Amino acid sequence: VQLVESGGGPVQAGGSLRLSCVVSGGSFSGKCMGWFRQAPGKQREGVARIATDSGNTYYADSVKGRFTISKDNARKTLYLEMNMLKPEDTAMYYCAADQCQRVASGTSRYWGQGTQVTVS
Repeated sequence: VQLVESGGGPVQAGGSLRLSCVVSGGSFSGKCMGWFRQAPGKQREGVARIATDSGNTYYADSVKGRFTISKDNARKTLYLEMNMLKPEDTAMYYCAADQCQRVASGTSRYWGQGTQVTVS
């Protein structure tokens, strides 16, 4: 399974970005997928996750109301719509896929290479 993120970049505070993560080499169904982020000197944290079959979602408190996770099963693509961005959202953002328990615990076996988001 390969995951490839895109969509990061520099943005001003209050702005928006949309991250994408394309999945290849494996089934998109029956999994959870999630977005994680890691800022310099900080631990990786879970941002949002979604079950690919049910569509059930989870958000970290820090992004609730600002970020939206979604998926396109036909395109095997995961999205993260980020609005009202703050400087503290600056981080490398990674997508992950695996069984839901692994994604929830941050122990996914499959990770993308990351895409940098910088909010100033």
